[in-house]
Amino acid sequence: MESPLRGNTHGGFGERPGETDRAFGYVEGSFGAHGEYLAVPESGLVATIPEGVTFEQAAASTEGAHYALSFIRWAKVRRGDDVLVNGATGAIGSAAVQLLKSLGANVTAVCASEHVQLVRSLGADRVIDYTVEDFTRDAHRYEVVLDAVGKSSFGRCRRLLKPRGVYVSSDLGPLSQNPLLALITPLFRGRRVVFPIPTEDRQVIARIREMLESGAFKPVIDRRYKLDQIVQAYTYVETGQKIGNVIISIDSSTQPD
Repeated sequence: MESPLRGNTHGGFGERPGETDRAFGYVEGSFGAHGEYLAVPESGLVATIPEGVTFEQAAASTEGAHYALSFIRWAKVRRGDDVLVNGATGAIGSAAVQLLKSLGANVTAVCASEHVQLVRSLGADRVIDYTVEDFTRDAHRYEVVLDAVGKSSFGRCRRLLKPRGVYVSSDLGPLSQNPLLALITPLFRGRRVVFPIPTEDRQVIARIREMLESGAFKPVIDRRYKLDQIVQAYTYVETGQKIGNVIISIDSSTQPD
């Protein structure tokens, strides 16, 4: 879920004397509340918003894409690689599908029936409807399996991987096994687990800005809530039915979709 803490939806931050920049950014680790204002260091993960991109789009572009970029970099995805994305409709998964396509990867996305067309519109080459078939029984083999929802495991997905394939998950996995497997599996020089630690540097936000400007990445926005509806927003997110991102807006005229 995105909020003014991760992208100001009412006027940006990063003012200069006599001038105000439209800006967006990402803050990791400063948790505890949602507010209308946030002080961010000039050296932080902050960039100007490209022309033609709204504040809402900029806010929704940060968190999911930030993690997706880290996963793709740690997995060392290259042009022409076959990649499967499980959870292709979440904030991370929907960003990953687009970022992978911008790299020239061949993307197979996993989602529910009602979201097949959405995922195809994001650029997926193949779509597996998990309500119809078990994606872990897919006949294709992949350089990378990216579990963007943490609902599978290396054990279940291992057969999907090519001999030197990589399994990446956004979750610790059953019994918190993924960090341990990330240490052990490389020793066998075969299929392995990568448990990525997101990079916190300005190159990340610069890359997101570049993709927004070029149109290679358009964040998916599900619902919009006012700041005083934050409880309802979290209640909705916790249902597990969220598609892409939920926006918290300072604009008092904004109502939930």
